[in-house]
Amino acid sequence: MSAAQARDAARTGDADRWAVYLVTDADQCAASGRSVPDTVAAAVAAGVRAVQVRAKDAHGGGFLAEVLAVADALAATLGGEDTALIVNDRIDIALAARAAGARVDGVHVGQSDLPAASVRAILWPGAILGVSVGEPEEAAAAAPHADYLGVGPLVDTATKPDARTSLGLAGIAAVCASTPLPCVAIGGIDVAVTPRLREAGAAGVAIVSGICAQPDPGAASAAYLDAWRAGAPGNAHPGGAAVTT
Repeated sequence: MSAAQARDAARTGDADRWAVYLVTDADQCAASGRSVPDTVAAAVAAGVRAVQVRAKDAHGGGFLAEVLAVADALAATLGGEDTALIVNDRIDIALAARAAGARVDGVHVGQSDLPAASVRAILWPGAILGVSVGEPEEAAAAAPHADYLGVGPLVDTATKPDARTSLGLAGIAAVCASTPLPCVAIGGIDVAVTPRLREAGAAGVAIVSGICAQPDPGAASAAYLDAWRAGAPGNAHPGGAAVTT
């Protein structure tokens, strides 16, 4: 998949692109007895088609090494060539990984990072840019520059203690309705609530511990994908509450 194809898929809200978006956590993977690349490979083999490498506490060299290892894992996994590889926050890491020959598709930034317009000006042609938002006004500001939005948190989550106040289903639905960009819900999303987020207008769900902290990340990924498909129009499903961090 070329950079231009990846960005086109991001912008059009390709159902297979963002349905289940894995956001990595090295500590959770290690606690479950696996590396980040092994977790990514299992998720992609199960059908995940977007991966964000997040390493909030890693130094530059360590973060770069992790991105390169994940890129290698994608190259060696069936379906990996169609999986978007996104770097969290660090534009310099994304650029360094690409300079080292890795296939990196874009970056994701938050409200406290560089403005989306500045990030877009730095990125390579065809790069995917994701922006975290929590209200329609932030979505409108990001829209001219971003390819997709991360919307949340749905509920309070231990994986990001500095996150804003939880939005709930209604808050996420309001942001989704305010923008033409694909919106990926994040923050404490469990399998049960996943179909309801699709009905609320989300283009997908971003999952951290629901995959990284599980004994079988492939099975966990498949469960989220099945739940996402259950939220398609015309499919009945049981209600649920989001409790996973």
